[in-house]
Amino acid sequence: MQKTPGSTCLPRWGVGRDGAGCTRCFSKCRDAGDKRAGKGACRRRRHDSRERQHLISRIVCYHLAMGIRNYLIEGVSGTGKTSVCNELQRRGYHAIHGDRELAYQGDPETGEPTDGFAHEHHIWHVDKVKALVANRDEAVTFFCGGSRNFAKFIDLFDGVFVLEVDLDTLNRRLDERPDSEWGGGKPTERELIARLHQTKEDIPKNGISIDATAPVARVVDEIVRQSEADK
Repeated sequence: MQKTPGSTCLPRWGVGRDGAGCTRCFSKCRDAGDKRAGKGACRRRRHDSRERQHLISRIVCYHLAMGIRNYLIEGVSGTGKTSVCNELQRRGYHAIHGDRELAYQGDPETGEPTDGFAHEHHIWHVDKVKALVANRDEAVTFFCGGSRNFAKFIDLFDGVFVLEVDLDTLNRRLDERPDSEWGGGKPTERELIARLHQTKEDIPKNGISIDATAPVARVVDEIVRQSEADK
């Protein structure tokens, strides 16, 4: 009696090696004196084997899906979100510059676009964030940047990292920015950033604090380490 394709063994998971799978099923049937009874037993055992394989496939697929992780990297202007994103990309990670790829001027509550430029209207496209989170092509994705509507999608992430620097470091980094860049030249923008640094009103609460005064390579090392530990 030959094994059929439907009775393939999966040794890695033990199917076919516990007395109910295909390998031992056929050896038992060959030893049986009643061939008709043996055929019936084989059919039942082959059916059981297929059912087990189907269940195992579902379990494997579930755990693979659970391996897909998404993290938000936040922080006030000047803490290094862009540099961290560039370093993650350099290392081969899927990292998204949220302030470039997802941002627009809109109402944080309704998402309706607004005219002009205002810090409080710097928001992300919620539907785009949801689509990227739902994408299973990458093992892990890092979303880098700040938005005023993060409350609309923060629950989608597996974790949130908040970059932290002291005020002196923040001012030094802002001094190095060109005047055309946010926080680079206008006193009103610098005052706003200093206030947000103190109040932390614009960043998620209960995020994992990351010391971003260190060189960017060490900052990214720590983010990667903590994200790997979260598996």
